[in-house]
Parts: sequence; structure tokens; C-alpha cells
Amino acid sequence: MAGARYGWWLGLALIVTVWGAPGRSQKWLEDLDAPMYRRDRHQDVVDVRMPGVRPEKRDSYFCYKFKVPQGEPSYIVGFEPKTVEHAAHHMLLFGCKVPGNADQDVWNCGEMSGSTIHPTCRDGVQVLYAWAHNAPSLQLPKDVGFEIGGNTDIKYLVLQVHYNDVSKFKGGATDNSGVGLQVTDVPQKYLAGVYILGNGEGTIPAHSSAALDTACMYQEDTVLHPFGFRTHAHKLGTVISGYRIRDGQWEEIGKKSPQQPQMFYPVSNKGMTIKRGDILAARCSYKNNLDHDVRIGATGADEMCNFYIMYYTTSRQPLTQNDCWREDFHWEKVFSNIPKDAGSL
Repeated sequence: MAGARYGWWLGLALIVTVWGAPGRSQKWLEDLDAPMYRRDRHQDVVDVRMPGVRPEKRDSYFCYKFKVPQGEPSYIVGFEPKTVEHAAHHMLLFGCKVPGNADQDVWNCGEMSGSTIHPTCRDGVQVLYAWAHNAPSLQLPKDVGFEIGGNTDIKYLVLQVHYNDVSKFKGGATDNSGVGLQVTDVPQKYLAGVYILGNGEGTIPAHSSAALDTACMYQEDTVLHPFGFRTHAHKLGTVISGYRIRDGQWEEIGKKSPQQPQMFYPVSNKGMTIKRGDILAARCSYKNNLDHDVRIGATGADEMCNFYIMYYTTSRQPLTQNDCWREDFHWEKVFSNIPKDAGSL
């Protein structure tokens, strides 16, 4: 599960980021306004991949760090997943100021694997990319890129891979799953980022339909322009929806079944903005036909509740708060005008 479980509490009174089939490279977003920069200078493909790891325990989380060359900043403008069938359950790519392990290039970074693990990042964590369910390549819109290296806070890239089923490694096989990055030295007009909404604790009762929610007030001066969204849950997830609430009015950011390829899809309204004082909210809906309760957690037998927003901004500064987490939270505690179709497609 990505990110730390923190965020601003709303309070009871609220005073308070046309793709084809999996495997294809996809460029579904219309270009932004007239370009100030062009991508016809030097561009590299950089692979960030596990160096032949061999997980032994089910639900292992491995992290691999990659030091970003310093000097002038570089810009990630595309992502190509590099996976082997039945190896990685899901992957996350983080940008870090300080990686979670200073002594080793590969380490155990699972959230529930014991007290000896190291985190993904010790300082300056930012989610850059996420992959699951055979999602295809991602090409960012024209003039948009993730700025890394140079004087930015992203000194390292850290790849986290969740290995749910390790049976394929019993005979000595190893894994090189990872992400191919399209990197350019051309400064981009707009900087990309990812904001995550999630619920970190809750239970889906046996033989029931249930929902878990999250919501936070956005308190940054930087205006966000969402262009993509992604959902993540496990087998019980049916629908995950995300909204921006402004002046009491709900506007859908995106809605999808997490059983579809878990890639970044176009937002429902490409002209949407997120600004200070808006409330960001997400709902994860589940159907549990099992004979036992299922809780939110880090293993394949647990469930997850994540809604990712990929955005661009004209600001050159990263957000001070780039995620929103709640525990056992339900919208009904604070909202009265909840969209009736939030849990259906």
C-alpha cells in the first residue's frame, strides 16, 4: 500500500492523475495548449528493474533503489511496464530524497512482513507510477513530465514490487520486473504529479456488499489539473470512484472497476481543476461472497482501497501533502449529498 497513512481530518462539521487492449502502448490524452518546448532533443530509455530477485515468502514486497544522475534535471515523459506473467502482483515507482535503505540496493519493504523491514523512502516520498492487472504503457501528454534529479527532491527512484504468489520461484527462477522510463533532458512546460486517496483500515463483512471511503481538504496554493486516474483494489473490489467537492457540489474525477487493467484512464472532465479549499473524496465498493470477513491490508488475501490522481501543474514546487488516508471512514459521517451512483458503473 503506497504512502503514509496521514492527511488532514475534515472534522464532523467540515470547517474545515481511449487506451487499447493490454500490452499496447497507449497515448489517449489530447495535447495540451501550444507547446513552449519540443521533445526532439536527447531522449533515453532507462530501465529500472529488479536485479534478479528470488522472493521466497508469499506476499513479499521488495524495493530496489536507482540513483538519479545529478546536475541538470531530467524529465520522465513515459512509462513501459516490464513484467513476466505470474511474477509481479503490482508495482509502484517512487521518487525519494532519501531511500529507505542506505546500505543495500535491494531490501524487504513490505508493510506487514516484520519489524526488520525498511521503508521505501526515508524522506521526500512521491509516487510517480503504479502498475497492476496487465496495464499497458503510459505516455504523458505533450509538454508534461515528472522532473527528477538536479535540484529537485527526487535524488533516487525506488521500485517496489509486490510478489503475491512465489510458486514460480521455487525452482530457482528469478525476477527482473520493472519499468522502462522514457527520459528527456528537455525542460517540460508542465510538471506532473500523483495525488493518492486511500482507506488504510476497514472490514468487508462476509456475504455482504460494503463501501469504504476517504476524504480530505486540499490545502495547497498550487492549482492541480487532473488528466488521469487509476484505481486499485483486490478481488472483491467492484467500483472505485473519486470526486472533487467545491461549494458543496460533487464533480466526478473518475470511476472504474478495479478488475479492469489498473492503468491511468482519462478523467471524466478534462477541464477540471483542484484548488485550495476543495475536498477530494473517494469511495471503494466491494462484494464479499466469502464465508469470512476480509480486512484492508497489504497481503493478497486482504483488500485495498486506492484512488490515484495524475495531474499537471505550472508550479515548479512539489506538494507538501500528496496523499489522503482515512481509517474505517464513511462519507455518511460528514456528507449529506452523496452521489447515488458512487458505487455503481
